[in-house]
Amino acid sequence: MALAITIESLTRNSGLPPLETRMLIGQILKVSRSWMIAHDREPLTDEQVVQIRALIERRLGGEPMAYIMGEREFMGLTFETSPAALIPRPETELLVETAIDYVRENPRANVLDLGTGTGVIAVSIARFCPGALVLATDKSPDALALARRNAEKHRTAQVRFLESDWFEGIPPQAFDLIVANPPYIRRHDPHLQQGDLRFEPPMALTDYSDGLAAIRRIIAGSRSYLASGGQMWIEHGWDQAEHVRYMLAKVGFTQVESRNDLSGIERISGGCFTI
Repeated sequence: MALAITIESLTRNSGLPPLETRMLIGQILKVSRSWMIAHDREPLTDEQVVQIRALIERRLGGEPMAYIMGEREFMGLTFETSPAALIPRPETELLVETAIDYVRENPRANVLDLGTGTGVIAVSIARFCPGALVLATDKSPDALALARRNAEKHRTAQVRFLESDWFEGIPPQAFDLIVANPPYIRRHDPHLQQGDLRFEPPMALTDYSDGLAAIRRIIAGSRSYLASGGQMWIEHGWDQAEHVRYMLAKVGFTQVESRNDLSGIERISGGCFTI
């Protein structure tokens, strides 16, 4: 059966968007979408069709495209993805852009990325700011292995990795910038049972509490690891900005503020710490 006919048939029978069908076919054939357009009369083998249908079944079961494809774009870079870590999301680009702005003004900044997951924050900072020294931590060995592969892929040798539960495993040192995208979804939030979140690692999504437990730990521990005049920025939930600003100010951060993502939601909060 010709490729174009196969795409049309599988899309009609599955109900998937045509783009997703093409992406899944490309995954099996190991070809680009432009190749498929140029070779729409290319015949597919029965084995290839069986493999494509298996991917379609996974997608129809709700599995995220990022896990099926094994990669996701972030900050214009392609990162390997797996169920070991959260899928990179566009909202997090605000945190990275804020960090990059800081590092470009402080080219030799020592940066700490807490809960690195796929490594997109640490690797993106290092990729766009080659002078920065970045330490990326995570309590999950599988997530760290994934992050290391992404660092190798993007040739960011200045990123170091450490297994650590927030600050617990980090030797005493002073960082100029701390960034974190911690779990901030409340324990009983119904979204945890919906969409892509059903397939992502729960410990990277929720603190099994009120959504602020991990953020409290990070803020409380940060003062011992920030250089005087250093900054910290944390990604949080859509309704948590006021709480995070209060906690930051309470432990002595100044110039505390929140910044909006492209949807107009207060997505990150941070401030400056001076000893």
